[in-house]
Amino acid sequence: MNGAESLVRTMVNAGVDVCFTNPGTSEMHFVAALDKVDGMRCVLGLFEGGVTGMADGFARMADKPASTLLHLGPGLANGLANLHNARRAMTPIVNIVGDHTTYHHQYDAPLTADINKYAAPVSHWIKQSRSSKDVAQHGAEAIQASMTSPGQIATLILPGDTAWEDADGPAVALPEPVRPTVSAERVVEAAKLLKSGEETVIMMTGPMLREKPLETVGRIQAATGCRLFCMGANGRWERGAGRVDVERTMFVVDGALKQFETARNIILLGAKAPVAFFGYPGKPSALHPEGCNIFNLASVDEDAVAAAEALAAELDCVNLAPLLVEPTAAAPMNGPITPESLGRGIAAFMPENAIVVDESVTTGRAFMPFTAGAPKHDWLSSCGGSIGFGIPAATGAAIACPDRQVICLEGDGSGMYTLQALWTQARESCNVVNVIFANRTYEILKGELMRVGASNPGRKAIDMLEIGRPDLDWVAMAQGMGVPATRATTSEQFNDQFQRAVATDGPSLIEVVVP
Repeated sequence: MNGAESLVRTMVNAGVDVCFTNPGTSEMHFVAALDKVDGMRCVLGLFEGGVTGMADGFARMADKPASTLLHLGPGLANGLANLHNARRAMTPIVNIVGDHTTYHHQYDAPLTADINKYAAPVSHWIKQSRSSKDVAQHGAEAIQASMTSPGQIATLILPGDTAWEDADGPAVALPEPVRPTVSAERVVEAAKLLKSGEETVIMMTGPMLREKPLETVGRIQAATGCRLFCMGANGRWERGAGRVDVERTMFVVDGALKQFETARNIILLGAKAPVAFFGYPGKPSALHPEGCNIFNLASVDEDAVAAAEALAAELDCVNLAPLLVEPTAAAPMNGPITPESLGRGIAAFMPENAIVVDESVTTGRAFMPFTAGAPKHDWLSSCGGSIGFGIPAATGAAIACPDRQVICLEGDGSGMYTLQALWTQARESCNVVNVIFANRTYEILKGELMRVGASNPGRKAIDMLEIGRPDLDWVAMAQGMGVPATRATTSEQFNDQFQRAVATDGPSLIEVVVP
């Protein structure tokens, strides 16, 4: 058994059984090992940014680490943007990055790079194997590191000779690290704040946005009248009819300030205090009002779910019924396409247990009220703000949950960053409906131009914010990669095409021409 095979067997034995790949010469022995060892599914992506985005979407829905196989420093560098998003989403990922053989580095060949430095900004754990005898153990350590609370990115650098030389066999899987618990004193203090009579907000993200933890904080809300908030972007949010409703922090600073203006206490439950996405002239970076008390009940790496349960017990409300969202039949609209008509159409025809991957940026901001009472679904967002997340993350989510319908809500500008993932959807027969909102412009940047005070833009500035001349043809691009596609220019057309798409197996794409 060589080092590569010992690593693959270690990964499979530890439950890491899907590898999203874009390999090169240095990874050929790992490729051969993937072929030889049963139990590892290999998914090819045509660009490393798609590979890392697929791993992110997969791990969020599979609740276990995904793995990637990347080619040296430049391959890793191509995948950094979506690793940044995954890191912000607290997604567990194990990167296997091939490297030149240990004896070849001294010659400074063209692909030589400092992989450690490339990996450092997006990795919690980095190690470079120097011997084939160590590769399996390093793999076990990488998997354990990825499962460290709240979910981490581990990068194992694998020189070519450590992959092909002899190894002793796979390593034993290491135990998943225990998530730290919060003190009883913090729970008592949080209960005092909730009983103070002052307006108190509970801010959440991560595992707190699953159905059962939401019911726990829903009971706390029923007992105390507190408000429930989540971050503006969350890794996985279980929402819809029959679940506890949570208010999402707005992107636009003025709106977010309005949301929190009367809050006197904000209790952090596995989340950070709300801040603006960017700094703007004359506007605050912190979104809470001056004098508001920020109380950290559970930090992002602590067991927020257990803390919420302890808080409910302290408040003696574990048997209270939480207020659940009533089913609302969002009637589809006819006529011109608007954000409201799209939100209503998606809500009306969304199947039960759908997975919504949202990178709709501008158009999709209006969708939340209309989908709140839709059938139960999961909502995945780009937590790091680096665009090119949606299509690959939807692909990974569909591979993790082949029995569920995935709906990718994607802007045309951000979709162009990683549209190669459509090809992977076709190859893997992924159940994804890709809805591309084609407004032929970077509409969000036009708004940002005004918000930062860069007034009176000229032709040169406007040209950098528009993506027309020529218009992108998403129908042609999707069909060229094997994905059936249609175009909608009215609400009636969108409703009909979306309804048919979610009823049909396999990938599809709808280009929605947004006025």
